[in-house]
Amino acid sequence: MNQFSLLFTKRFMPLFMTQFLGAFNDNFFKSALMMLITYKLGDESGLDPRILVNAAAGIFILPFFVFAPTASDLADRLDRSVLMRWVKFAEIIIMICATLGFVLHNLWLLIIVLFAMGAQSAFFSPAKYSILPQHLAEHELIAGNGLIQMGTYLAILTGTIAGGLLILRENGIYLVGLGAVFIAFAGWLTSLFIPPTKPIDSTRKVSFRLISRTCEMFKEIWPMRQVFCSMLAISWFWLVGSVFLAQFPTYSRLILGTDESVATSFLAIFSCGIGFTTKYVPSAAYGIAIASVLLWYVSDRPPVDSSAQVIGALEFFSRPENFMITACLFMIAFCGGLYIVPLYAVMQNRAPESKVSSVIACSNISDSIFMALAAVGASILISSGITIPQLFLTMGPTTFIVGLLVGMI
Repeated sequence: MNQFSLLFTKRFMPLFMTQFLGAFNDNFFKSALMMLITYKLGDESGLDPRILVNAAAGIFILPFFVFAPTASDLADRLDRSVLMRWVKFAEIIIMICATLGFVLHNLWLLIIVLFAMGAQSAFFSPAKYSILPQHLAEHELIAGNGLIQMGTYLAILTGTIAGGLLILRENGIYLVGLGAVFIAFAGWLTSLFIPPTKPIDSTRKVSFRLISRTCEMFKEIWPMRQVFCSMLAISWFWLVGSVFLAQFPTYSRLILGTDESVATSFLAIFSCGIGFTTKYVPSAAYGIAIASVLLWYVSDRPPVDSSAQVIGALEFFSRPENFMITACLFMIAFCGGLYIVPLYAVMQNRAPESKVSSVIACSNISDSIFMALAAVGASILISSGITIPQLFLTMGPTTFIVGLLVGMI
């Protein structure tokens, strides 16, 4: 069966479109906010934009830790298609608040919106991944996950480019704000066509006990060693990815002396590199390590004065010495994405049906912990005097070690 034939089925296409529009909106808003912080709001607020963008990255993923147990219980107690419709309706309200934040140039309101966007994604994720085994046959799971991930990375790519390029243009705040509301509305409409599912356990009590419920879920998953190791491997991928993605705006402005079009290009290259990959290769971690070290080497240059004239994407990419930077970023993303799709399929396929949503929730918690550590660690290192290229360098040896462990899964 051709995997693309799933796109023509009623049991898959509405979910695919809902996920695509949600991922697009997440990155459309995040990219716009990061550019606004780096090139405008950071200076206006008197805060270091390097630290602020890392803090913002941490704020977005914090809800995945806070709400994961509750999201998991809801995904088992309710019809997952209904839960997704509620979440997508909430996104419309959140994006209306985002528009207000952009118009008022209110950084703190936008930060609250960022947290709310993370929260609605945290509730959507367990339902999204756990509904696939209910609508797809076992032999279709790899294809279904591959298409979901392909659509997600395409959404990340296009959303990142659109948000980064529009926000600093004339009337850009209105274009981004109204665009985000429209996309959220479209995502809610497509969610109405997701086929209903039978609740896994309609008597499941919804827990609000963050620590104890989280510990219970991890204890349930621990004996499933292949599932547990796959979860940790995915989390490391997101840690590495979050370190690089969070630095691109300030790396472009302060190290390379370029404008937002180059930062947006880096985000797009990174997303595109991940999206080209479809299967697991343990040695890919070594590729990430080597490319990270090379990126540090070609970026080891004196910081650019923040008041200096920035250059655009056309001039930057026309210079031969910048080719290696682009190649390294693409290689890091390409190698990183080589193994992530089948690992999601392993978690769905090797876990009992009654535990799939708990596994996905635990994966979200693990991802958020790893990414929070990345955000906090990056902020501490930068505050202590570490340069952004040196931060990239730290990803080399650490990922090499992880590569040795991943090969044992």
